Amino acid sequence: MKGSDSLNSKTRLALPQILTLGFLIIILVGTFLLSLPISSKSGHMTSYINAFFTATSATCVTGMTVVNTALHWSIFGKIVILMLVEIGGLGFMTFAVLLFVFMRRKVDLTTQLLTQQSLNLQSFANTSTVVFLVVRISLAIQVLGTGLIFIDFYPRYGLVKGLGYSIFHSISAFCNAGFDLFDNSLVRFQTDPYLLFVLTILIISGSLGFLVWKDILFYHEDHRLSLHTKLALTTYLGIIVISFVVYMLTERNFSEGSHLTIFQRIMNTWFLSVTPRTAGFYTFPVTHISLGGAFFTMILMLIGGTPGSTAGGIKTTTVGILLIRVWATLRGKRDATFWGRRFSDDNVTRSLSLVFLVAVVLSIATLILTFTETIPKSEGLEYIMFDVVSAFGTTGFSLGLVAHLSVIGKLIFAVLMFMGRVGIFTVMYSLLTSKRPEDAFRYPEENVMIG
Repeated sequence: MKGSDSLNSKTRLALPQILTLGFLIIILVGTFLLSLPISSKSGHMTSYINAFFTATSATCVTGMTVVNTALHWSIFGKIVILMLVEIGGLGFMTFAVLLFVFMRRKVDLTTQLLTQQSLNLQSFANTSTVVFLVVRISLAIQVLGTGLIFIDFYPRYGLVKGLGYSIFHSISAFCNAGFDLFDNSLVRFQTDPYLLFVLTILIISGSLGFLVWKDILFYHEDHRLSLHTKLALTTYLGIIVISFVVYMLTERNFSEGSHLTIFQRIMNTWFLSVTPRTAGFYTFPVTHISLGGAFFTMILMLIGGTPGSTAGGIKTTTVGILLIRVWATLRGKRDATFWGRRFSDDNVTRSLSLVFLVAVVLSIATLILTFTETIPKSEGLEYIMFDVVSAFGTTGFSLGLVAHLSVIGKLIFAVLMFMGRVGIFTVMYSLLTSKRPEDAFRYPEENVMIG
């Protein structure tokens, strides 16, 4: 594409580098604001490393914290966190395009390409229209969520506090951030099925992805769903059903939930089936989860949500493509097909590369943390691995390691959260991409034995 070529020749930075730098700048601004005395209840400055960790966690919609969100931050600090969550959830390019439109400036090719990559759009035609659609969908769901949560919170906390809590948790749930204003996440709401159901709907809405919502909302016009939407919905719903069954088996005895009725247990299990896929809320302490449940939770955190959503992880479509490819290989089929369509070789190759790259990054991070962090004698390697996967999957669950991280550990976790939200491909491309064009020749092909 000539426009793209001329663009690359004029700009010093490649598109992945601009995206990576953009998120980093937002985090640094958030770090500065959170370090100010006005951001803490005590009126004292927050250490730069703790402010940086919190800003990264908020911008990358993770929810991991090294200080108690409810007790440490002032109203100003909580507003800063909420703004970072919103920007990180919708993508900073969404707000950049809105700024262009409000300033009556033409959205140039660079901005269109960046928006396309930021939102995982398949084309950048009518970028402004797509961005406005994303914003309208997001605001509508968050406003509706605020109203539904307020119905529950108003009798508990009154008008002002109830409304503030409702806005905060609606945004946090939709953006899959997992930040809360209570001492112990949502443990106090174990017996509140209504609130748990509303929050899970918000979490699902945010993690489905904007392309999926676009297809669903305009189905009455097109009378068709894209292959992406079909695969995303099938994989997403399948994982929820499997998760519900597995947790019903592994978490039969809730340590904090023996007083729950059968219906409340079902709702808590339903909540647990949804929230590990990057939301990070919990209704009973994560440390009380069974060993089998913890292992399964790691799988869910690694999978995450749908591309183009507020969620992290390797994404549901990646898992779907690989499962279909493996099934086709076992049946001796040449092509991986789904709903009468064939996945491209590039889709399969990128999926395999992504899984391998993530495995390498998580392994290296875990190895380094075994040297830098102090592990309780009663804990094993899973004590580190669980939190590492949680950080990359932008979930926010922790078995206790995060609260005691060293400075090096906090930096490693910040990098993991950053890669999980921005995208490991985007970060790696920004580090490795050169300005030269693709190689003009290809080496001879030869097969090797596998398996």
